[in-house]
Amino acid sequence: MILVDAALRRRAEAGKPVRVGMIGAGAMGRGIALQVAHHVPGMEVVAIANRTPETAERAYREAGNETFDRVDDAAGVERAYGAGRAAVADDPFAVCDAECVDVVLEVTGTVEFGAAVVLRAIERGKHVATMNAELQGTLGPLLKARADAAGVVLTDSDGDQPGVIMNLLRFVEGIGVRPALIGNIKGLHDPYRNPTTQEGFARRRGLSANMATSFADGTKISFEMAIVANATGVGVGRRGAYGPDATGFVGDAMGLFPMEQMLDGGIVDYVVGAEPAPGVFVYGTHDHPTQQAFLDLYKLGEGPLYCFYRPYHLCHFEVPNTLARLALFEDPTITPLGPPVVDVITVAKKDLRAGDVLDGIGFYMTYGIAENAGVAAAERLLPMGLAEGCTLDRDVAKDEVIAYADVTLPPDRLADRLRAEQDERFAVV
Repeated sequence: MILVDAALRRRAEAGKPVRVGMIGAGAMGRGIALQVAHHVPGMEVVAIANRTPETAERAYREAGNETFDRVDDAAGVERAYGAGRAAVADDPFAVCDAECVDVVLEVTGTVEFGAAVVLRAIERGKHVATMNAELQGTLGPLLKARADAAGVVLTDSDGDQPGVIMNLLRFVEGIGVRPALIGNIKGLHDPYRNPTTQEGFARRRGLSANMATSFADGTKISFEMAIVANATGVGVGRRGAYGPDATGFVGDAMGLFPMEQMLDGGIVDYVVGAEPAPGVFVYGTHDHPTQQAFLDLYKLGEGPLYCFYRPYHLCHFEVPNTLARLALFEDPTITPLGPPVVDVITVAKKDLRAGDVLDGIGFYMTYGIAENAGVAAAERLLPMGLAEGCTLDRDVAKDEVIAYADVTLPPDRLADRLRAEQDERFAVV
């Protein structure tokens, strides 16, 4: 980000770096710690919390930092910082509560645990960035409302497709083009993939098998596009979105989507197999004939739709841009506008039986698809982000949508209480 790099250099020169506290030290968290340590002047990761603190220590070591202390609470984080050392904890609240932390980065990929972390950070007056599509797609509108009330900013991150899409969209709208389709490019979509089928890919890529499954079975992209929908007010064209198979350049796939829907308010959606993968794109239109002629001159074609795209998203490499935008400019990369627009609902991956306990995102029993929030609310459909741990009260056939009426929720979950509050607050119809 052209503005961000200069602002960070000034912070480095002043000896006042942006101080990040990170929750989660999986593959993405370790990559972020490495990136900040070596390539982001004016920023430092002052503390990392992970349920296994040895993994947080690994993140520092891989980033070339051996000067860290194991601590138990916020006071310990602050003592370590005062001594010029990083802090490692197993308690995320130690990081959220520490005065020496400017921004909290939540990168756990969980809903229940991640919600508790984000709420604590908000309560402590911290700006919060997440790299957690599942949490944002399930509870983002309520967490955003809580952040607004506390006078802090909540955002998801650059690097993941939703943030990259939003950056592209801001550019497109900034030149006067009206978006018609806000899109994602996916290489594979098979809703019946599971951790067994994805084990080899996951091992080669250093991912967990369930994370790799959520990429393949369509759940992850559904959450990503729900975040985009909630940040733009633009819904899906139908349950599950269209998600057509395509070959060649993504700009040539325009005819695979309903033109009427695209021109009448727009849709969020994705294509499978198009190039450049794994990029993002926006189809847009312009009403002024002179500008249409110039867009044709500039090789975007005759219209009525023009394709804007970015051919890559670089995950942890780009997250520091969000952290800097947040800390220095209070500029969210991508955050809900208000009420939910799209939800991710739960679908049976195979025939299920009464008494089965659902295993959640990226496993064997269910996958998630996008649905407009008004429909999901009217039919009381079970959010995919809450499916894990629910007990089925009836048999459910493969590919059947699961509703709240079909399950018994686990007792006393924070995420269920927050979701009920979100539903009541926004009363989506």
